[in-house]
Formats: sequence, structure tokens, C-alpha cells
Amino acid sequence: MRVSAVWLCVLAMIVCPLACGMEHVTLKNGFAVDCARREVVGDKIRLYLNSALDDANYFEVAADDVVRVETVPDPPRPAAVNTPVVQAKTASAALTKAEMHQMLAHAGAAHDIDEDLLASVVRAESGGQVRAVSRTGARGLMQLMPATANTLGVKDSFRPDENIAGGTAYLDELLTRYHDNVALALAAYNAGPGAVDRYHGVPPYRETRAYVARVIREFNRRKRMAMTARGQ
Repeated sequence: MRVSAVWLCVLAMIVCPLACGMEHVTLKNGFAVDCARREVVGDKIRLYLNSALDDANYFEVAADDVVRVETVPDPPRPAAVNTPVVQAKTASAALTKAEMHQMLAHAGAAHDIDEDLLASVVRAESGGQVRAVSRTGARGLMQLMPATANTLGVKDSFRPDENIAGGTAYLDELLTRYHDNVALALAAYNAGPGAVDRYHGVPPYRETRAYVARVIREFNRRKRMAMTARGQ
């Protein structure tokens, strides 16, 4: 089940936290590469393109071939990234916990996605505010951009059931695209698939990396609470 895949991926993220940023490494021969992390292996240095500790995608060079290492500054934030949520002036609607649970459970069952993951996304995106609007124009509980909402068949992003259904369908598409890699799917939900594909991993945007970590922390918090409630 996708739920199991999600849980295993999140556990892996706890053990292998996201890198702090990219580095630009220049070699004696003039070759340069942007890497997510470096690892010394004997007299060699491995330059990894992704931050995962088990990633095989790396260059290996002699330690004395490295001339310079520079931190890559965060690139300009893409328009697709959701900025902190502000509330629409008409914001007044609120869902009860029971209503939220019912909608998330229904959407999760329809797409085989853990309800707690959906709830964690909702919390990170809108704080559970039905009429939340971001500075970039994303709307509703799962902060759908108008174009994305239209593609997903969402007619009114401020209708909780439509917003959750649309946001869950979009997250489902991203999980499928990235083979149930939760970190990549969440990064794409925040920064757009183009950014994830361009960097072959979680983009080096502070906001996106903070967003992925925030959703995963909330997901784990919910799982721990559920285990405690069951007496495990």
C-alpha cells in the first residue's frame, strides 16, 4: 500500500535530514560541479548530486584536485512557491475536527494516501483556514493556484470538499511521478515539479526545504500521538 511506502520514506527522512544547501566545487582541471554534500573516502572526495546518504549519483575526485568550494546562494524563488498565508477579509468559515477528518479520510481513501499526510499538508499550507489566500494567489485549505485548480476541475477553491479533493488528486499525481518519494512530492507541491526536475531532488530553496521538513515533522507528530493513544 502507498501508506506503507509513505511511512517508510518519512522514516528515512528522519535519519537522513535535508542538506543545508548546495556547494559549487571547482577542480584543478577547471571542471566545476554543484553538489548537495561532500564525503571524504580515503584520499578521495565524493561529490554527491543529491543529499540522500545512499545515493549512488556522485563524482569521485582526488582530494588535492579540489581548488575551491563555494556555497551556492539560493536562486530567486519561483512564482509557483507559496508564500506565507494571509487571510482573506471574508475569512470566517471554519471546519470542525470531525468535518475535516471526514473530508480528509474520504480523499485519502480515494487516492490511497495516508490521511495524516494530507492533514499535515493542510496544516502547513493554510493552518486549516478554509478561505486562506497566499500572496501568490493560492487559495483554500491546500492552497491551490487558480490554474492548478482549474486543471483539477476545482470550481471553487474555497469549498473545503472541492479544495481537499483537488489538492489530494494533485499530491497523488506527484507521488506517482516521483515513485512515492514523499520528500520529492512535497517539494514539487511547494515549488513546482519543474524545480524538482531541474535540481534532480529537493530544490535548494530555503522555503521549500523548510516546508518539506515542516510537513514531515507534523506527520510524525500525528503518528506518535496515534501510537500513544493505542498504548504502543
